[in-house]
Amino acid sequence: MPKAKHKSAVRLPIFDLTGRDGVPEAQLAGFKARNLIRMAAMGLPVPQGFVMGTDWCSAVRNGDSVKAHLSGALQSGIRELERTSGLGFGSARRPLLVSVRSGAPVSMPGMMDTVLNVGLNDVSLAGLLRLTGDHRLAWDSYRRLIQAFAEIVAGVPAAPFEAALDATLHRTGTDIARQLDFRALRELAHTYLVLYRDHTSQDFPQDPFEQLAAATHAVFASWMSDKAVEYRRLNALADDLGTAVTVQRMVFGNAGGNSGAGVGFTRDPSNGENRLYIDWLQQAQGEDIVSGRRRVTAENDVPHWLMQKLAQVGESLEQNFRDAQEFEFTVENGELFMLQTRTAKRTALASLRMAVDQVDSGLITPEEALGRLSGIDVDAITIRRVKSSKPPLGQAIPAGTGVAQGPAAFSVKAAQAFTERGTPAILVRNDVATSDIAGIAVVSGVLTASGGRTSHAAVVARQMGKVCLVGCADLRIDENAKQATLGQTHIAEGDPLCLDGDAGTIYADSPKITSERPEALIARVREWRANVLGNQ
Repeated sequence: MPKAKHKSAVRLPIFDLTGRDGVPEAQLAGFKARNLIRMAAMGLPVPQGFVMGTDWCSAVRNGDSVKAHLSGALQSGIRELERTSGLGFGSARRPLLVSVRSGAPVSMPGMMDTVLNVGLNDVSLAGLLRLTGDHRLAWDSYRRLIQAFAEIVAGVPAAPFEAALDATLHRTGTDIARQLDFRALRELAHTYLVLYRDHTSQDFPQDPFEQLAAATHAVFASWMSDKAVEYRRLNALADDLGTAVTVQRMVFGNAGGNSGAGVGFTRDPSNGENRLYIDWLQQAQGEDIVSGRRRVTAENDVPHWLMQKLAQVGESLEQNFRDAQEFEFTVENGELFMLQTRTAKRTALASLRMAVDQVDSGLITPEEALGRLSGIDVDAITIRRVKSSKPPLGQAIPAGTGVAQGPAAFSVKAAQAFTERGTPAILVRNDVATSDIAGIAVVSGVLTASGGRTSHAAVVARQMGKVCLVGCADLRIDENAKQATLGQTHIAEGDPLCLDGDAGTIYADSPKITSERPEALIARVREWRANVLGNQ
């Protein structure tokens, strides 16, 4: 067991992300932190931070006696982070802002909560302006914190904040939040402060340590959220694993035109092709991508220099972790920072193709490949495509391969009702979140108007083998009325839909579907099995 960097009075560990104390086990520090420490050891740029180990999770959730110890441990970790960063938490001149992220011992994409920009208040906002000279960055980060804190810590619904944002966009004639200037963002932040007070009967907390402690408690508590519990049930994971909490110095993807945030896969998680698979947003923070609430661009819009850098990073990650990786990154004023890496969730077809490619390249052995494929019926893998002479209703971004057919359902409840009647539905939503996991689990496909291929919900849907199309720009949904329009076509709940997960096309009927099997890839697995049995 690695030596803990700090110990509280109740002897619960905190680990430093520099890895100076070695690489802790994932059971103790969570996979996120363990992999951050490994990336730092590889020489990749990882923002400074510290980790409250998984032991804290049950201690915090099970009693008030640990709260004072948690507060002291957080203050100790922040003081060390101030020393290494040269910034001050809550400072009026050089403020330190942090992210508070979950990290279970096993990968659970998007099932627990994250709070960014913690430590920003009326005082440190002025300090951020002094430090950066960037009014837009300061006000954008403040309005983001207020909304995230309201939703995750105070339990306020997202709807009033999203409505205020929509009203601001309409008033300014702007399409997306990333195009708002600092005056509009400043007004929006003040509106959010009023909304926070209206919905909580309290003012937004100005004490940075109060923000930090409350955010940390909320992230620990999210281990027992409905969506996290359901994910563990679906994947046969134990409830007593707990989550760690990682506190890191903020890096800002919303710091100007040469900044942005992204999520990448070292290989295509839908079909397994050996190519980078990147979603990227300029002038954004990571939650814009993984939340599924915003439309996201793919790798064609990533700057050339960044794609070259990410290709190098991806190759290094695969060599060190010996498997395809999903990674999150932020670019602040042209400087790349790595925020996470984990084994990539993938379809069965992608698992098969990746295993064959990785054996051929010498990255893994046939025995290791067979172990990774052990839970998959390789002989049953089929590639299905739509073959239709009729034009499609519309086009979206493919996020999960295959073909899905079924009645349109505009809510999780409706999707579950169709499934109970023996007809798995197509879940049609403006955006789909990991809180919809119970619905994702029972549908044949997912279609959304917003979001990107690497949102947490899309990752989960793809892992479950669901066809997923996202970011359909022509889709207009009225969930209350249980209807939508796609181009000139009206869609009512129960109307048949067909999704082609390879072409990204949407059809209104039941078109002809072709099937083929990846025989050459399957033959390689049979060859491995024969060789392994022959050597026994």
